[in-house]
Amino acid sequence: MTLSIPTCIVDAISKQIGILHAVVTVLAAAAFVASWSSGFLIAAVVTVDTPATTLLVWRFVPVAIVLVVIVLATGAIGDVRRSDLRHQAIVGLFAQFGYCVFVYAAIASGIASGTTALVDAVQPLVVATLVGPLLGLRVRAAQWAGLVLGAMGVVLVVRSQLGDEGAHPFAYALPALAMVSLIIATFLDRRSTTRLPVLVTLMIHVVVTSIALLVLAGALGTLIPPASPMFWLQAALAAVFPTVAAYGLYWWLLRRVGITALNALLFLVAPVTAAEGALLLGEPLTGLTLVGFALAGGGVALVLVSEARASRDQAMPAVSATRETDAAASS
Repeated sequence: MTLSIPTCIVDAISKQIGILHAVVTVLAAAAFVASWSSGFLIAAVVTVDTPATTLLVWRFVPVAIVLVVIVLATGAIGDVRRSDLRHQAIVGLFAQFGYCVFVYAAIASGIASGTTALVDAVQPLVVATLVGPLLGLRVRAAQWAGLVLGAMGVVLVVRSQLGDEGAHPFAYALPALAMVSLIIATFLDRRSTTRLPVLVTLMIHVVVTSIALLVLAGALGTLIPPASPMFWLQAALAAVFPTVAAYGLYWWLLRRVGITALNALLFLVAPVTAAEGALLLGEPLTGLTLVGFALAGGGVALVLVSEARASRDQAMPAVSATRETDAAASS
């Protein structure tokens, strides 16, 4: 005799799980945007008196030690193959070393944090253009509309924040190189058939980044940290938020919501950075900024709703098949 669970119970359980899934995803997305944007502000504050490579070394090295201890103690690395370790090491060099070095160099060169965030915000459109030929994925019309709307919002936000930056024209290539580094890392990760645990992925990335930063800072003579307690507080904040939280959530959300939806969230980084700059650094917050906030938020919402609808449509055949099986078993 086959025990069949009534369809109404299955639907109710599925609905509750779906609601919980959505709530967790929204909270994780909000934490990701906040922690990612904090990296721009910390860089803007610290690089006024401290070389960027000094902060980066002491932002990453302590985290690398802690993560190695945790991974070894928990056995999370398990039977990870050497080929996967090498692949993720390459991803980490682009995702963290390349991205962070170029972002910090841009801000240290005099480019405003909002401008740097604006260049980064172009990433979703670049990714959306490339997911087809590189990953065989399709960006839907509603998603394109959301991406364009979000881009318009970001342009308005940062335009309202721009001032006389005084940076060398060549310096504007630095945030673009940061964006390219993260795009390369994202596509390299998505092309891999192996999905390592997020903790292991983060550990590998932080370790290889720490090694590269130690070499770079040693060559530049910026390895020795200042004795100021404020520097160590800033380094600790940079380690916790834009390193562990932001990058951990980046790879977790990439697996949970997909590449297009995750990159749409990056549209919110520039507006959030502008808002945090207004509150913490006294930067202006105008009506144009608020309009940009609304457009960016609307664009992200359109992309996420389209992604959720597509996922639901894909899941419907499986649900229908389950119901038909239940019906056949009960008869």
